[in-house]
Amino acid sequence: MPRVSAAVPRHKRVKRLMKSASGYHSDRSRTLHSASETVMRAGNYARAGRRLRKRDYRSLWITRLTAACLPLGINYSRLVHGLKSANVVLNRKMLSELAVHDPVAFEAVVNTAKQSLAS
Repeated sequence: MPRVSAAVPRHKRVKRLMKSASGYHSDRSRTLHSASETVMRAGNYARAGRRLRKRDYRSLWITRLTAACLPLGINYSRLVHGLKSANVVLNRKMLSELAVHDPVAFEAVVNTAKQSLAS
């Protein structure tokens, strides 16, 4: 049986790694060891960033809702409580979109929450 070398799979793996590392500064894009470490670290940051993005968007939606609620005489937490008690199932993203793009509809939703809180 002929001897098998790992040349082809290794070259494929190295080529894929170096392609991922292209654009990095200095040795980080040229030497295998540095490129490997850099790509691994970049992957870790990317994974963390995917989780942070979800937090950031939720925070943005809440900030927008707070800003849209105050002129209507209600704060964010009372709005959410009123909507839950009125069985309105609009999530924060949709409420935020309403507040930005359709203020009249948002005001109607706020009035629904206010009525629910009053009763």
